[in-house]
Amino acid sequence: MCGIFGYWDRSRQPLQDGVLRAMAQSLVHRGPDDEGIWHPAARGVAIGNRRLSIIDIGGGHQPFVSDDGQIAVVQNGEIFNHVELAAELRAQGVLLRSASDTEVILRLYEREGIACLKRLNGMFAIAIDDAREDALYLARDRIGVKPLYVMDDGQRMLFASEIKAFWQVPSAPWSSSAIDLEAIHHYLTFNYIPAPWTAYQGVKHVMPGMWMKFTRGGPVQTWRWWSLADQREQDYGFDDWAAEFMALLDDATRIRLRADVPFGAFLSGGVDSSTIVGLMARHVDRPVKTFCIGFADPRYDESAFALQAAQRVGCEHTCEIAKLNMLAQWPRVLHHLDQPHGDASFMPTLRVSELAAKHVKVVLTGDGGDELFAGYDKYAAFFAQPDSASLSADAFQRRYFDSISLFSPASKLALYRPEVRRQLDGIDSFTAAAKPWFDEAQHFDRVNQALYLDMQLLLSGNNLVKPDRMGMAVSIEARTPFLDWRMMEFAFRSRGTTKLSAQGDKKHWFKRAAAPLIGEDLAYRTKQMFTVPVGDWFRHGSYTWLRDTLQGSDLIAKLFEPAVVAAMLERHRTGDANFTRELRALAALALWAADGAAGPAYP
Repeated sequence: MCGIFGYWDRSRQPLQDGVLRAMAQSLVHRGPDDEGIWHPAARGVAIGNRRLSIIDIGGGHQPFVSDDGQIAVVQNGEIFNHVELAAELRAQGVLLRSASDTEVILRLYEREGIACLKRLNGMFAIAIDDAREDALYLARDRIGVKPLYVMDDGQRMLFASEIKAFWQVPSAPWSSSAIDLEAIHHYLTFNYIPAPWTAYQGVKHVMPGMWMKFTRGGPVQTWRWWSLADQREQDYGFDDWAAEFMALLDDATRIRLRADVPFGAFLSGGVDSSTIVGLMARHVDRPVKTFCIGFADPRYDESAFALQAAQRVGCEHTCEIAKLNMLAQWPRVLHHLDQPHGDASFMPTLRVSELAAKHVKVVLTGDGGDELFAGYDKYAAFFAQPDSASLSADAFQRRYFDSISLFSPASKLALYRPEVRRQLDGIDSFTAAAKPWFDEAQHFDRVNQALYLDMQLLLSGNNLVKPDRMGMAVSIEARTPFLDWRMMEFAFRSRGTTKLSAQGDKKHWFKRAAAPLIGEDLAYRTKQMFTVPVGDWFRHGSYTWLRDTLQGSDLIAKLFEPAVVAAMLERHRTGDANFTRELRALAALALWAADGAAGPAYP
C-alpha cells in the first residue's frame, strides 16, 4: 500500500508545496485513493504519502500526527499484527482514534522510540518526523519487501518509495544523477543492481532491516535493527519441523488476510502458491479469488496446475491465456522499475497483476519460498558437484558466486570500451557485493550460506521488486506470508539438509509437510519457472527489434564495444551460442536508458 516521499534540509531551507505535490503525483499509481503531506516549512522538513486504502478506509488518512503536534508518521506497507498491538496499547490506557496500522506505529513510537520497529510484523517503509529531537527517521522492513530510496547532497536529503519522485525536485543535485558505472558493473554480474547501489551515483537504498536518523549536525546515524544472521541452526525431527513450519505459515497467512477491501492470491499451481491458497481457505468463509495467466505454448504454461490447485481448494479462479510475446510491455515495466532489470518474468507478472486488479486490491503470493527452502534447480546442480563440501570457505564462496553470475569478470572486461574498463579497474563484484554477506553467514552450513546470499541479494534486489513494482503499477498490494519474520528465522534455524536432500530433492521437508494440504501431485510436481521465451524471440521474430534497440542506444554505444555486442547478436541468431540472458540484460539497459524518467545524465 502507498508511496511515501519527503525531504530533510539541514539548513532549514523549505521546498515549495508545489514541488511536494509533484513528488506525490509521480507516485499516484502506488496510492490512487488519498494524499497527505506534513510540512513544517520553518524546520525544512516534510513527509508525505500517497495512499492505497486497504485498512480503515475512512480513518486511515496519513500522516498521523501526535496530539501535541511534535511527531508525524507516514508508512508504505502494512503492519499485519496491528490488531494485537492496538489491543495491547488500549489495555495500557492509550487512546487510539482509528483502526489504522499507521496510528499504531505512531503510538508505539511515542512510548518506545525507534526501538518499536522490532514489535512490527509486516512489510514497511516508514518516515517519522520527531520535532522533539529535531530529527527525521527512515526505516525499512526486515528483508526489504517495501522499497525506500534516499538522495542526499550533504545539505538536503530527499526520500521516496520510487526514484522517479526525485526528478520532480528542480533543485535536486542533478550532477549526482549521473549513471553509476560501478552499479552497472554489478548489474552485469547479477542481472539486477544489488543494494545499496542504484543506477544513479547520488541515489542509494535504505537497506533492509536498517533505520537512518537525520539531524542538523553530525553524520547520518544508521542502525541495523534486525539481522537474519543472528539465527543458529538446530536439529529437528521431521514431525516437529513440519508442525512448526505449517503452524507458522498458517498464522503468517491468517494475519495477511486483514483488509477492508477484496483480496485474493496469485496461483501458479507450484508448491509455494498452492500452499498459501490452501491455508487462505482455512480462514475465509467464501471461495478464495485466485488469478493466473497461461500461454498457448505448453513449455511455459502452468495454468492446468493452477486450475488443479484451485479446484482442490474450491477457489473462484480466473485465468487468462495471454499473448506470449510481451516485448511491447517491456518499456512500461522498466519505467516502473526506475532501474534496469534483466528478468523477463516482470512482464508476465505485470499481466497477472492487471488481471487481478480488475477484481481485488490485495493479493497474497508465494514469494520467498524458493530462497528460504532451496527451491531453485541451481541449488541442486551446484551441490551435486562432488567436491562442493570439501572446498575451502573462500573457494566455496567464489565458486557459488561464479555459478550465479551472468557475465564473468573476463567477459565484462571484453565487453567494455577501453575508457570504461579503466574507470572500473580493480572493482570486483564478488568482493564488493557478495563477500560481506557470505562473511556474515559463515556459521551456517553451506546450503544455508548460499540461501543467505540469495535472501540478501536476489530476493531483495530483484524477486521482491517484481511483485511490489508490478502490483503497484496497477494499484494492487502484494503480501508475502513466507517472509513473515518468524518464518524467516525458523528457516535459518533449519539445517540445509531439511531443504536440499543428499539426492538433490529441493524443498524436500517443505513438500512433505505441505502434501497433506495440497496433494502429492502438486507438492511433488516438477518446478517450472514463471517466464517467457525471450531467447526464441531474439533468435527469430524479434531479432531485428533487438538489434535496432541495442545499436540505437546511446548508452550501449558509450559503454560497450560495438563489435562484441554485434558478435553476441549474430552468434545467438545463428544458434552458435545461447546469449539469451546476456542480451536480455543489455536490452533492458538500453530500454531503461531510453525512458524519459530515467534521469538526465550519462557517464
